[in-house]
Amino acid sequence: MNNKTNKKQEVKNVCSSCDSTNTIKWTKRKTQNRGMIQRYKCKDCGKYFTKDDGFFRMRNNPKKITCAIDLFYRGVSTRKVQEHFQSFYPHNSSNVTIYNWVVKYSKMISKFTDKIKINGGNEIQVDEVEYHRREKHNKGTKGVCKDWFIDSIDVKTRYMISCNYFKQRTTENINVVMKRAKYKTQGSVTTVTTDGFNAYIKSVKKTFGYNKKIHEFNVEHNVAIASQGDGFNIYIERLHNSLRERTKTFRGFHGSVESADSIMKGWEIFYNFIRKHQTLGCCPYQIATDLKLESSNKWLELIGMAKE
Repeated sequence: MNNKTNKKQEVKNVCSSCDSTNTIKWTKRKTQNRGMIQRYKCKDCGKYFTKDDGFFRMRNNPKKITCAIDLFYRGVSTRKVQEHFQSFYPHNSSNVTIYNWVVKYSKMISKFTDKIKINGGNEIQVDEVEYHRREKHNKGTKGVCKDWFIDSIDVKTRYMISCNYFKQRTTENINVVMKRAKYKTQGSVTTVTTDGFNAYIKSVKKTFGYNKKIHEFNVEHNVAIASQGDGFNIYIERLHNSLRERTKTFRGFHGSVESADSIMKGWEIFYNFIRKHQTLGCCPYQIATDLKLESSNKWLELIGMAKE
């Protein structure tokens, strides 16, 4: 008896009520803006459900949603995206809805991309950018918060390894970025380049370790202070130029640090997976990771991967 078979095993869909995989395809449900959606029936509990592909209960087409996100990170404001959609979609969306899409799906994809390990080089650079955020969401209110965006980049692949938007530039917050960078680089880092901020010394010692016998860090900590002629962190500063090019048109992150962090996470996704790097001639993920994105709509493909 030949045990080999050429039949493809059907992927079972999990019931949303009882988590059973004993399910079958049922009918298709017609929606106004998303077309026909496949429904399933659970043989164990008898309930019907729709598979969550990342756009569950969304009233707009996935292509329209991902188009809005892509336009936003390419420099188009949410109001201009709304005006653009008025010419092509009868069911238009408000600028607030588009903003909510950016926050929601940036957060969703980042939970998946933050777990991807990279095949990078031996050196990473860590730096921060200061941002001014309106203290309250209401217009006309006074008060500005000075926040910090801390990030790291792999020098070899130009891959943006980790980033977070914080209220303060503390050692603990820098440790969060450093620890994720160490996890994603799989122990290949031998040199960490930063500026002269004292908190980086403690963070490198805490994250990568310190050898008490020889009184040295387990990795080389390269402190580059341009004003003293110690060099210039050209790779991460060039990254920040691209970041500033997009965020300089923002009128401040309004009210919430969490939403500001999600927006910056989305820009990280755009930089690594969507935008072609001018020096590399391709996206950084194509060199740094084993991930394969075959669709021209990479936003849509990443959302599908994040929901698997």
